[in-house]
Amino acid sequence: MNKHISIIGAGFSSLASACYLAKAGYNVEIFEKNHHLGGRAKVLKQDDFKFDMGPTWYWMPDIFEDFFSDFDKETSQYYKLHKLDPAYEVFFDKMDSVKISGDTKKIEQEFDRIEKGSGKKLNNYLKAAKENYEFAVGKMVHKPGRSPLELFEWEAIKKIKYVVWPIRKLIARQFSNSRLKKILEFPVLFLGSTPSETPALYNFMNWADFGLGTWHPEKGMSMVSNAMVELAKELGVTIHTNSSVEKIHCHEKMVTHITVNGEKIATDIVVSGADYYHTENLLDVSFRQYSKDYWKSKQFAPSALLFYLGFNKKIKNVSHHTLFFDTEFDEHAIEIYKTKQWPKNPLFYASFPSITDQSFAPKGCESCTILIPLANDIDDSPEMRSKYREIILDRLESLTDQSLKNNIVVSESFCVNDFKSEYNSFGGNAYGLANTLLQTAFLRPKLESKKVNNLYFTGQLTVPGPGVPPAIISGKIVANLISENV
Repeated sequence: MNKHISIIGAGFSSLASACYLAKAGYNVEIFEKNHHLGGRAKVLKQDDFKFDMGPTWYWMPDIFEDFFSDFDKETSQYYKLHKLDPAYEVFFDKMDSVKISGDTKKIEQEFDRIEKGSGKKLNNYLKAAKENYEFAVGKMVHKPGRSPLELFEWEAIKKIKYVVWPIRKLIARQFSNSRLKKILEFPVLFLGSTPSETPALYNFMNWADFGLGTWHPEKGMSMVSNAMVELAKELGVTIHTNSSVEKIHCHEKMVTHITVNGEKIATDIVVSGADYYHTENLLDVSFRQYSKDYWKSKQFAPSALLFYLGFNKKIKNVSHHTLFFDTEFDEHAIEIYKTKQWPKNPLFYASFPSITDQSFAPKGCESCTILIPLANDIDDSPEMRSKYREIILDRLESLTDQSLKNNIVVSESFCVNDFKSEYNSFGGNAYGLANTLLQTAFLRPKLESKKVNNLYFTGQLTVPGPGVPPAIISGKIVANLISENV
């Protein structure tokens, strides 16, 4: 089998598909427009500080283990994992926070402390969440999204309430305390949607959270993408950086060539892990499946304003992962999805990896990444970034009862315009399409082009959805489809 496959982009889904296709015997080349590999798992290094610029959470460790085991490898051959305890901390007011343990029994005890009797309720809730996790991850997320018939099996039909109910309703039926409800709704943020629009089936993310735990790869998330790059090279994949794909040439519903940095290269199959809309714009209009209006009609996950801050002292009263839920999520959600304006009182997330891993900061210092979810295509200017830097630092100082501004020695930011320029991201979105009921499974953009027979797509804009583990699964699905079709 000497068919040549060209893969656009070197993010998690592209790297996964490259590995599976190389293992299947194809001649695989990756073309990445940036100088770094790993897509959004980019690293910023400055003045002995280090920052994961993209993903910072390592959830669903079984997905990573399954990926490497498909090649008779183990994650431990490439990077070392540490289970975090506390997994994360959630602030609701000044010095008023809840720490989520790395131990399920201790989480139940914490729930009981906050709302009497809720520990037992959580135990029952997690049993159902675990069952949904085993169903979703074991069966549904590996479906290619070709047809609604994929969902018509008895086990799926039995879970109809989890499909038609929103997760907010499911949680509210069992828990009364507002803080506990917010903690249980929090994982939905990884799906790029709101609790009122996300199907209750996604409560399997609560099992991913409480049951499987939160982990940290030593030296950061880039170690995961580096491992996948190393594996791809071991399998014979050729990888080109600084190689921008400028045109996809088709003839009689078949890709024949791609143009990379002005050079026309013959190919048998193209897989794109790059932005779907951007990729289709590399085709002549007659070969595009989805119009710009189609993409505008979709509900995208948010964009984000990120700050990368280096402090010349250790930070008190925070955990490795710290969530600040001292304002109303629903109001922030309206500003993201409805009014599409800069939030008045944004929720935000902060990662302090140097609490766990000293490779992120000089001794006695702290590395911090702050993320504020934002509407896509929002006006991104230096003035707005500066304004929100002050807003968030004021809140951070107040909530954790310490002064910080004068201790900042490194300060960088990344926002909507950067998502567009670095990743060709539609609207500058950070996480792809939201996993709402009408954007789940076969209702998502297709892995296979309907107009070009040898063109495929993978990643967070298609099945199964946003996040690093789903991206890896997406790469596997598309590789299997190619092997079936060729």
